[in-house]
Amino acid sequence: MALIDLFLSRAVKRGRLTLTHHNGKVRTFGTPDPAFPDVAIRFMDARVAGEIVRNPALAAGETYMNGRLTVEGDDVRQLVELLTANDKWEDGARRLNPSLAVRAFGAVKHRVDRINMERRSRRNVAHHYDLSGKLYELFLDADRQYSCAYYTDPSNSLERAQADKKAHIAAKLALKPGHKVLDIGCGWGGLALYLHEKTGAEVLGVTLSEEQLKVARARAEAAGVADKVRFELIDYRRVQGQFDRIVSVGMFEHVGPPQYRTFFTKCRDLLTPDGVMLLHTIGRLSGPGVTDDWTTKYIFPGGYNPALSEIVRANEGLRFFLTDVEVLRCHYGWTLDEWYDRAMAARQEIVALYDERFFRMWTFYLAGAGAAFRNGGLCNYQIQLTRGRLSVPVTRDYMFEEERRLRG
Repeated sequence: MALIDLFLSRAVKRGRLTLTHHNGKVRTFGTPDPAFPDVAIRFMDARVAGEIVRNPALAAGETYMNGRLTVEGDDVRQLVELLTANDKWEDGARRLNPSLAVRAFGAVKHRVDRINMERRSRRNVAHHYDLSGKLYELFLDADRQYSCAYYTDPSNSLERAQADKKAHIAAKLALKPGHKVLDIGCGWGGLALYLHEKTGAEVLGVTLSEEQLKVARARAEAAGVADKVRFELIDYRRVQGQFDRIVSVGMFEHVGPPQYRTFFTKCRDLLTPDGVMLLHTIGRLSGPGVTDDWTTKYIFPGGYNPALSEIVRANEGLRFFLTDVEVLRCHYGWTLDEWYDRAMAARQEIVALYDERFFRMWTFYLAGAGAAFRNGGLCNYQIQLTRGRLSVPVTRDYMFEEERRLRG
C-alpha cells in the first residue's frame, strides 16, 4: 500500500473519500455516513502524494491552489470538512499532524517569525490587508467587518450578526458621554463609526494598512464626523495620549507572543485611571502552539492565535484587573461559512481581480479557517480589562441592558 493510501485510510473513517491517482488508479477510503460528506479528489502528478504525506498542512493547500490536487465539484470546503470532522479537537486523534521532524523545525521557525517588531508588523499587515478593496467587498458585509460575527441565532444573516457583534462589544465597553476611545487595528472604520454614532464617543482608530486607512477616512468624511472619528497610520506602540476606553478587534493575532507584554503595558499606560479595555481575538482552546505552515506562508505571515494562558500571563504583574472573559466557540465558524459562500458566488469577479490560483488559495483559506472553528481547536476570546477595581459594575447586568438598548 502506498504511503498516501495508508495515511488516508487512517484519516478517513466516516464519510467517503475517493482518490484517483495520477496514473488512473482509484482508491476509496472510509464508509458512507449521512452526517459526513462524500468527496472525490484527483492527484494530477506523481509528486503530490509524497508531498502531502510529508507535510499535509502545507502541501494540501499548495497542491490545491496550484491545480495539482483537484476536487470534484470544485468545493474544497467539502474535502476540508471530511478530513477535519474525522479528526475533531475534542477527540484528540490528531491524525492530520505533520511528522515530528516537520513540527520541530516549524516550532523554531514560527518563534522567529512571531517577533513582530514595527517594520515587520507593517509588512505583514500589508501582505493581507492591502489587497484590492474590491475583494473584501465581494465577501464581507456592507460595513466590512472582517472579524467574527456574533450570532444570537445561527439562522441570522451575516449583516445582522455583524451588527449584533458591534452592539455586544460596545456594551462591554460601558461607554459614557464624552469618553475618548482608542480602536487598535480599526480595519475599514466600521466599529469606530458605530461607537460614535451610538454613544457620541470620540474615537481614534489606528491601523498599519494604507488601503484600510483611505477607506476609513473617506467614510468618516462622508458621514460628516471626521472631527470626532479620526484615523491614523501608526503602530500602537507609537500612540500617545490618554483614553477612557480601548478596543481591539481582530488585531491581537498579529502581535506575536514576544510582544504581548509590550502590548498590554502600552494599553495600560494609555488608559485613564478608570479606563476599560475590550480585547477580541481568535484564540486556542489548547495551550501554546504554532501557526500552520500554509497559513503563515500565504495568508498571515507573522500571525499567531494565542492560548488564553498566554494572554493571562502577559497581564500578570501589570495591575490590570481581568474583569470579564467570554469564549465564543461556534460564531466564527458560521461567519467563515458565510464568507466562503459569498466568495464562491463571486468566483468570476475574484478571478478577474487576480487569477484562478489566487481564488483557490483564498477559498482554501476560508474553508480551512471555518473548519478550524467547527472541528478544530480555535475559538474567539473577548477579554475585558480595567485599570480600577470599580471601573465597571460588579455584576454583568449592565452589559445585557446596554446591548438590548443598542440592538433595539
